[in-house]
Amino acid sequence: MAQAEAIKNRDRALAPHSAAIQDTIRQSGNEGALAFLDAGDGHLVVLPGDSPGEAWARHIASPSGSPTGRASTPPVISFVYRADVPKAPESLTSRSLEQQETLRATLAALDAELRKLSDSVVATRGETQTSIATAKEDMQKALDSLAGDLAAARKFMLQTAQLGSLNQEMNVANANGLRKVTAASQEVSANSAKLADTMRQLSENLASQLKELAARLDAIQERISNVK
Repeated sequence: MAQAEAIKNRDRALAPHSAAIQDTIRQSGNEGALAFLDAGDGHLVVLPGDSPGEAWARHIASPSGSPTGRASTPPVISFVYRADVPKAPESLTSRSLEQQETLRATLAALDAELRKLSDSVVATRGETQTSIATAKEDMQKALDSLAGDLAAARKFMLQTAQLGSLNQEMNVANANGLRKVTAASQEVSANSAKLADTMRQLSENLASQLKELAARLDAIQERISNVK
């Protein structure tokens, strides 16, 4: 009963300012505005917006030195629609508007964190793919070199066997071929170790990022729970 009487008193207080409120809404081009009398000095405050939440966000973002920045809001505020919009004024509490703005800011922060994490994951995946491609290319070069050396050694051995002259020159060539094979095998092993180390580092980096995201999500969830 007391709340209904308070709403009636508020509406009666705003009634003389109806024309000024509509003029402000019309000039702003928005669908309506939050309208109230300053709880301190009683001056009219009109905050245009297409919705109560948008109008309140503008009020929160207004500079502290402006009239709206200094406005002291009453417990209950009216959202008045433009004259050509067939909707009755809405009554909202300043507390509910503050909670909605806090939730909006929290969700915006969460969205920014998720975008940042997504960009980081994309960058990490790109680095991983580049590292793997480089390691594969190095390994393929080593294998191609090994295959070439083996083919050359085999050809030399066949030619030497056909000539039937397994002399000192063949022994030297075979020794050189074996040294090349050994060197190529060592290079393949080194590249394989390099690839394994790269994969390990990238996995640790990704695990750290996911752990950080989990911590951030827990913190944001806690803030949302506190708001509720």
